[in-house]
Amino acid sequence: EEPLGRVFTGWVQRSFQSTQAATASHNTCAADDNKATSPVPKDCPVCSYNEWDPLEEVIVGRAENACVPPFSVEVKANTYEKYWGFYQKFGGQSFPKDHLKKAIAEIEEMCNILKREGVIVKRPDPIDCSVKYKTPDFESTGMYAAMPRDILLVVGNEIIEAPMAWRARFFEYRAYRRIIKDYFNCGAKWTTAPKPTMADELYDQDYPIRSVEDRHKLAAQGKFVTTEFEPCFDAADFIRAGRDIFVQRSQVTNYMGIEWMRRHLAPDYRVHIISFKDPNPMHIDATFNIIGPGLVLSNPDRPCYQIELFKKAGWTVIRPPVPLIPDDHPLWMSSKWLSMNVLMLDEKRVMVDANETSIQKMFENLGISTIKVNIRHANSLGGGFHCWTCDIRRRGTLQSYFD
Repeated sequence: EEPLGRVFTGWVQRSFQSTQAATASHNTCAADDNKATSPVPKDCPVCSYNEWDPLEEVIVGRAENACVPPFSVEVKANTYEKYWGFYQKFGGQSFPKDHLKKAIAEIEEMCNILKREGVIVKRPDPIDCSVKYKTPDFESTGMYAAMPRDILLVVGNEIIEAPMAWRARFFEYRAYRRIIKDYFNCGAKWTTAPKPTMADELYDQDYPIRSVEDRHKLAAQGKFVTTEFEPCFDAADFIRAGRDIFVQRSQVTNYMGIEWMRRHLAPDYRVHIISFKDPNPMHIDATFNIIGPGLVLSNPDRPCYQIELFKKAGWTVIRPPVPLIPDDHPLWMSSKWLSMNVLMLDEKRVMVDANETSIQKMFENLGISTIKVNIRHANSLGGGFHCWTCDIRRRGTLQSYFD
């Protein structure tokens, strides 16, 4: 009963058969000619294959200077109607200053807790997101460097920079470039996906979203605000389980973007499209969050159409409890299900919202100890612990959990 991507399946299979592995990069800290050809060193700081191996190094985002994105068609398609007035009023300006101050303090505390748990923490550079920019195709202001998970995908020793799909996020990569150059100079592979033009043709300008019913219908028909004009994707629509990487077609990730990733990672990795009963898909990790080998949190409000694939492979599918976040707490860009957007520090430790006592109990019943952190104000900017981080190094090897 796969409603999405039926049309593309044949094309995807044909393309997949013709893919070749990208040749492994041989660059390391290239100080001289001899060094430039030496293989990737054993102690390359970038190495992560899944979401649960023991976490050793992480990038944590910044709330500083965060700006409300201009209220364009792609932003409208991804936000709740009750906040449209907020976007129309504040687009291009700072998020409420008091709120940001609290978010900044929460993320500082989260970094301190990660360090206490033995994790190395790196941060992006603060950038002025209010600066207006113009390309031959559009103009916009920026948003933030809060969610490294949205823009960076680590696969093995490779950092992949996502092309993104929101015009307000076109230049977001700039905040991370200093860190990525350091990793590259120490032997990591560094790929940036094709930059989209983000011309008008990338968006369905008449995307009809008057109500949630509209959105349900459109999503079920496989219709999204992004077209197939050029590849686009956010890294957070991909979730890793060793050789198998799962992705959803969403408002920000199109089939061309998925196909680019599939060819780029073949034949070492298999990219699988999965889909959900979701009126507003954007980022997979509050819908389907893989937390261990053979263990996945699956959002009960957004059931996965391909869940049998996991059950047949012997996976345990856990339905997390309903979030406890109150209705009056502002969530400008996300649903309450950030409660399941957790960060595994290893198979037996999870960073979880201090306020979400019911999901804490769920983890403790699974034998996973909870590290409770309050990032309620940081949540308002659109992300939980998984979104606010990008794991750079986890201690583990490449394995298959589906054979």
